[in-house]
Amino acid sequence: MLHSGNAKKPIISGVIPGNKERRDVMVGIILASHGAFAEGIKESAQMIFGAQDKFEAVVLKPSMGPDEFRANLEAAIAKVDAEEILFLCDLWGGTPFNQSSAVFDGHEDKWAIVAGLNLPMVIEALSERFTESSSHAIAKVIIKSAKEGIKGKPDDVNPVLEVPATSKDKGKNVGGSIPEGTVLGDGKIKIGLARVDTRLLHGQVATTWTKTVGPDRIIVVSDKVAHDELRKSMIMEAAPPGVKVHVIPIKKMIEIDKDPRFGLTKALLLFETPQDVLEYVEGGGEISEVNLGSMAHSKGKVVVTNALAMGTDDVKTLEKLKAKGIKFDVRKVPADRAEDLDSLLQKAKSELNI
Repeated sequence: MLHSGNAKKPIISGVIPGNKERRDVMVGIILASHGAFAEGIKESAQMIFGAQDKFEAVVLKPSMGPDEFRANLEAAIAKVDAEEILFLCDLWGGTPFNQSSAVFDGHEDKWAIVAGLNLPMVIEALSERFTESSSHAIAKVIIKSAKEGIKGKPDDVNPVLEVPATSKDKGKNVGGSIPEGTVLGDGKIKIGLARVDTRLLHGQVATTWTKTVGPDRIIVVSDKVAHDELRKSMIMEAAPPGVKVHVIPIKKMIEIDKDPRFGLTKALLLFETPQDVLEYVEGGGEISEVNLGSMAHSKGKVVVTNALAMGTDDVKTLEKLKAKGIKFDVRKVPADRAEDLDSLLQKAKSELNI
């Protein structure tokens, strides 16, 4: 059912000339769809990204006409109360898009509309607005992410993209191995983030942390996972667009840390447990800070936050790492407020009677 409407433009509350108050600079995001799709994708995005401000969903129900949808859309615009607004619609030419276009008229300099709504698009938009205050700039970025997020299995259902060779590639073994002993850059791998996360590579890592850190490789460092073909395969499948994912044993990561061929690499390291981090450090791996994101609860452990559970060995391991001068950033996603590890260790000791 495709509709269009020419109802009057909404009256948007804003800044009165001469008034010292101003709107929040965060870009407002409004999802618009047929049926409950927008509400569902909003819920899914917040499961990955956490609760979000200035983030609304407007849905077109079967019994609803264009004017009623328009009124709900205007209410959402007033609720986000932002100068810059990004509308993400499900279908180009459908009622949600048409009504968004109608209210968009006259606001072209500050608002933007993107159709083809999917979850990668929404997550990228939420991530981008942490550092970008223009709806137009965010729109340009998320269209690429939305397209890259579409891929299928088996591999032969995906289109083959042929990249023509450039003059720079001629005479080179493109994609070939780099001879041992070669020094690239300063000869030292850059570790943008080292994170302890029982779930390893999942939505929060693949989107929020990857966007914040900007790595070209995500490396899962775990002896157990490296020898578990099923888990290894699932992790590789979760690779975010444009980022290579590797699953390697701890000893191999220590070798990479000392290999000058990785001097141009920026990596995000994922460890399943703090014990793996300690083994890496004691084996000669260099790391200055660790993000504690998730430590699952199991028998013999106590819950210290909604994301962290610790047992006696965990407490001792974390204290050993602290004694080696390693700092800790305790939070699930970049937007969270960091917790104090010392307080959490004391809480765990008290409940574990150690």
